[in-house]
Order: sequence, then C-alpha cells, then structure tokens
Amino acid sequence: MGSTADKVKGATNQAIGKAKQGIGEAVGSDKLQGEGAIQEVKGKGQQALGDAKEATKDAVNKAADAANKNL
Repeated sequence: MGSTADKVKGATNQAIGKAKQGIGEAVGSDKLQGEGAIQEVKGKGQQALGDAKEATKDAVNKAADAANKNL
C-alpha cells in the first residue's frame, strides 16, 4: 500500500474512532469509548506509516538525483 493510501486510511480511522468515542460518551458506553480510542490510535499509526513511506521515497529519490548528477 502506498503512502497516500495509508494516510487516507489513517485519517478515516481517526475520524471514526473520535466519533465512536463521542457516541460512547453520549450513551454511557465504556465499551464504545474504548473501541473508539483504539481505532483512533490505529489511525494515527497508519498516518505515521504513510509519512515514513513518503519520507523514505523522497530520500531515495534525492539520493538517486544526486548520483545521476555526479555521473
């Protein structure tokens, strides 16, 4: 999966997680609040993975460009 897809999935999971927490709080469901918190953390992890993939790709491209200039 590409960095953009990871970021989109991460943002979606964060939003759904926050919504679950809010609904859980409104209806008094600790279980739903917990599920929401877990899903939000999962989303943050997915976004971090997407950021790391993008940074790695950028670094590789810069190194390749530098190597090509030296040829």
